[in-house]
Amino acid sequence: MTTAQADHGTLPWTRLRRVTEHIQQNLDKDLTLGELAAVVFMSPYHFARLFKSSTGVPPHRFVVRQRVARARACLATEALSITQISRMVGFRTPSHFTTVFRRLLGVTPGAYRAAALRENRPGLEGERDGLRGGRDGADF
Repeated sequence: MTTAQADHGTLPWTRLRRVTEHIQQNLDKDLTLGELAAVVFMSPYHFARLFKSSTGVPPHRFVVRQRVARARACLATEALSITQISRMVGFRTPSHFTTVFRRLLGVTPGAYRAAALRENRPGLEGERDGLRGGRDGADF
């Protein structure tokens, strides 16, 4: 760690990159603070403090945001069900996934998917209001 990094209390760039890559590769798993700290050979307390100083958010919040970001990309297609996506991004239950997703984005995963699919369908501009409340809106 350089003197400048020690003075500011941040993770060295290489360690930050290593832990964020580990998070991305393991979003479907239960990522503990101890595991993340071990990736960069630090104590959990010291790691959590330096990670927050480096990213602006605690490790757990960073992981949750990364899970939601990956889920958003998956929800833009109909390839997987919401239940499958919730498990794929590391949530134990679809209801917990929905709660967290709504808390962060203000909409449920189903509503997000419906809006994303409407945006991706060319030529339906005049029909957008017709999708609300109909069978199409409830079938996700």
